[in-house]
Amino acid sequence: MQYIIWIILAVIVIAVLYVIGVYNGLIRLKNRTDEAWSDIDVQLKRRYDLIPNLVNTVKGYAEHEKDTLERVINARNRAMSVSGDDSKAKSEAENQLTGALKSIFALSESYPDLKANQNFLELQRELSDTENKIQAARRFYNGNVRDLNTKIQIFPSNIIANMLGFKNREFFEVENEEERKNVDVSF
Repeated sequence: MQYIIWIILAVIVIAVLYVIGVYNGLIRLKNRTDEAWSDIDVQLKRRYDLIPNLVNTVKGYAEHEKDTLERVINARNRAMSVSGDDSKAKSEAENQLTGALKSIFALSESYPDLKANQNFLELQRELSDTENKIQAARRFYNGNVRDLNTKIQIFPSNIIANMLGFKNREFFEVENEEERKNVDVSF
C-alpha cells in the first residue's frame, strides 16, 4: 500500500515538473518574441527619424515633386500611428512606407545634383542600413513567432498552452504583392 502512495506521489511530482517546464518554455518564447518585436520598433523609430531629413534634402532639389514628398510623409505618419501590438496593421503600414521611400530614391535619378549631394548620399546610406536592420529584425521576430507558435500547437504542450491562455502570434509579412516582385533598376 505504501508503494502505491509513493508511485502516485512520484507521478504527480513528474506531472507538476512537466507543466512547470512547459510553462517556463512558453514564457521564454513569449518574452523572446516580445523582444524581437521591440527590436523592430527600435529600427522603425530610426527610420522615422531619418525620413524628415531625407525629405528636406530632396525638397531643395525637387520643388515640383511635392506629391511624392507628401506621400512619403503621409506614409510615415500612418506607420507611426499604428498600434505597436497590431502586427498585421503595422506590417501593412510599413510596407506602404517602404513603397513611398522607393519613389524618393527614384526621384534622385531625375536630379543628378541631388544624386551627388553629400547629405542625400549619407541619408540614403543610413536609410539603406536601417532597412537592412529592419529586415534582420523581422526575420528574428518571425523566427521567434515560429518557435512560439510551434510550442503552442504541438502535443502535449498545446493542452497546457490553451489552459494558460497562450495565443498564436502573427508573422510580420509582406501584404502587397507588388512588394514581392523584383525591383527593376535602370540607369
